Amino acid sequence: MAPYRAHRRILTASLVGTAVEFYDFYIYGTAAALVFGPLFFPESSDSAQLMYSFMTFGLAFFARPVGAIVFGHYGDRIGRKSTLVASLMLMGASTLLIAFLPTYAMVGWVAPLLLCILRFGQGFGLGGEWGGAALLAVENAPPGWKSRFGMFPQLGAPVGFIAANGLFLLLGLGLDDADFAAWGWRIPFLLSAILVGLGLWVRLKITETPDFAEALEKDAPVAVPIGDLVRHHLVPTLAGTFAVVACFAIFYLATSFALGHGTQALGYPKEQFLLTQLGAILFMAVGIIFAGYASDASSEQRVLTWGCGATVLIGFVFGPSLASGSWPIIFVGLATALFVMGLVYGPLGSWLTGLFPVHVRYTGASVAFNAGGILGGAMAPIIAQALAEWGGTGTVGFYLALAGVVSWLGLLMVRRTVTPA
Repeated sequence: MAPYRAHRRILTASLVGTAVEFYDFYIYGTAAALVFGPLFFPESSDSAQLMYSFMTFGLAFFARPVGAIVFGHYGDRIGRKSTLVASLMLMGASTLLIAFLPTYAMVGWVAPLLLCILRFGQGFGLGGEWGGAALLAVENAPPGWKSRFGMFPQLGAPVGFIAANGLFLLLGLGLDDADFAAWGWRIPFLLSAILVGLGLWVRLKITETPDFAEALEKDAPVAVPIGDLVRHHLVPTLAGTFAVVACFAIFYLATSFALGHGTQALGYPKEQFLLTQLGAILFMAVGIIFAGYASDASSEQRVLTWGCGATVLIGFVFGPSLASGSWPIIFVGLATALFVMGLVYGPLGSWLTGLFPVHVRYTGASVAFNAGGILGGAMAPIIAQALAEWGGTGTVGFYLALAGVVSWLGLLMVRRTVTPA
C-alpha cells in the first residue's frame, strides 16, 4: 500500500478527472436513452426517435479521435498536465451548455443542430482525456505497479456512472414524467459544473510525469507526433484500436442501450432499471481491480485475452437475459457483462501506453483508444437496436461476441511486442 500513499495525489487526479469526464459523457447517454428522442426529434416514430438519439450519442465517438490527435499533439510536445486541464475544461463547458439548449418545439431544426455541436465538443474533449489520465498514472508507477496504477483512471468510469445514474434515479423518484421531460433532465448537466471545478482543482496541483520530463532532457519533442506515429508505429496503433473494441461494446450495450431498450421496447419501469444498473456497475469496478492486480502478477496481455474470450461467451446470453422479464436474471446478466468489461478495460492503461515510446505515447494511446471507441461504442447502440428489430432482443448480444473476436485479433497483432523504453 505504500506506493498508493506516496502517489495519492497523482492517482486521485487521474481518477477524479476521468470520473468527471465519464459522468459528463454518461449523463448524455442516459438522457439520450430517456428523453432526447421526443424533445429533439418529435416528428419521427418512437423507434426512429431512439435511433436518432443514439446517433447523436455516437457522434461524440467520431469526435474523440480528432480530439485525440489534437490533445495528443500538445500532450507529447508541451506536457501531460496542461493538456489534461484543457481537455477537462472543454468537456465541462460543452456539457454545461447542453443544460441550456432549446428544444425542437422552441426553435425547430436549430435545436438538434446545437445538440450535435455540443455533443461533438464533449467527444473532442474526452478524446484527450483518457490517454493523458492513463499516462499520468502509469508514468508515475514504481516498478511492478504499472497495471495497479493504470487501473485508477479506469475506475473513473464506474464512479462517473454511479454519480450520473444515481442522480437520474433520484430525479425519476422525485419528479413525474412530464416534469422530468420538461426541465428535470437539465439538472445533471448543470451540476456537472461543480464536478468539473473539483477535477480542475485537483489537476492544477500535480506536477509533470517523470517519464516525460526525462524524455525532454534527452531529446526535443517531435514536431508532428501523429506523423511519427503513422510512419513508425502503425501496427501497434491498429492493434490497440482493435483491442479496445470489446470494452466499449460491453459498456454501452449494458448501460445506454439496455436502459433505452429495456424501458421503451420491453416496458421495464425506469427507476427499477436504473437501480438494477447501479448495482451491476459495482461488478465492473470489481473486475477492474481484479484485472489490475492479476496483470501485475502475470501480464496485461494474458488478462485481456481472458476477457476477450469471456466477451464472446456473454454475447450469447446477454440478449436473452435482458429480455427475460425476471429482475434477478436481468441483474445477473448485466453484472456478469460489466465484470467482464472490467477484465478487458482494467489492464488497458498499462497495456496501451506500453505499446508506444514516450515521445508519441500520448498521441498513440489516445488515438488507439478513441478510434476503437467508434467500432465498439458509437456503433454498439445503433447496431444493437437494428438487431433487436430484426431478430428480437435475444440477438443483440451477437455484437458482443463479434467485438470479443475483434479485440482478440488486436491482441494477437502485438503478442510478441516488447514494451518500448
